Amino acid sequence: MKSTLSKIVAVVAAGALTLTLAACGGSGSAAGQPLRVGTLSDAPPSIYLENGRFTGYDNELLRDIAKREGFEVEFVGTEFAGLLAGVANGKFDIGSSTISSTEARKKTVAFSNGYNTGFTTVVTAKGANLKDVAALSGKRLGVVQGSVQDEFAGKVSGAQVVRFPDYNAGFAQLKNGTLDGWVVPQDIGQKYLDQNAAVPLELGYTAEDKDTPSAFAVAKTNPELLKKLNDGLAKAIADGTVERIYGQFYKNTPLSKELRQGGPGLPVKNLDA
Repeated sequence: MKSTLSKIVAVVAAGALTLTLAACGGSGSAAGQPLRVGTLSDAPPSIYLENGRFTGYDNELLRDIAKREGFEVEFVGTEFAGLLAGVANGKFDIGSSTISSTEARKKTVAFSNGYNTGFTTVVTAKGANLKDVAALSGKRLGVVQGSVQDEFAGKVSGAQVVRFPDYNAGFAQLKNGTLDGWVVPQDIGQKYLDQNAAVPLELGYTAEDKDTPSAFAVAKTNPELLKKLNDGLAKAIADGTVERIYGQFYKNTPLSKELRQGGPGLPVKNLDA
């Protein structure tokens, strides 16, 4: 009886150890489980939801990298304002949301190398003539909370910055006439204009976002995952996959030469590198 009981205890203990080891495996999640990716649902062509599937340039590129590097991803919709904190505290393994790799954000998360560059623009009513920064003074400017555009608008002298959780909410207010300008990435602004041609809107002031390419965000405590993202991205640049996927979503905007087939890429130096 004692021998049988000992065997039972040994089997249970071994099973518990196996479960414990499994739970500790993988890059930021249980071994064999998909990595959770925080993303947005309303920012085409970069990140959006179509027929119940998260897609866009950022997310399709991440799917390709994951396949190359041997892990799976599960996309979860979220608000941008809490995305980086969610990556830092482990709620998400990866942030995929056209995230500009600014020095301030590097204090919270680590970034992969860059996969896109872009411009910030102000969408306005036709004829509003908001063509330079000075013209934005005293205007009501809508932004997605926590975005680079939020930072930009906050520095405009006299501007009234109105913060929204997502792009759809801001665009709705712009159409209703309660905003003077809607500050967004240029490609997103142009996409909304193309999809709402009957609305009398246009692009106003536009400025290039320099030295802060869009990159995937990961927790500073997960260098293994960061390496996989960078390795997969480098391979996707080398064989032309980045160029091909980019061309599917951006019809009229040229890809940075650094990201074209065989290009050197867009290295991002993290603060703790």
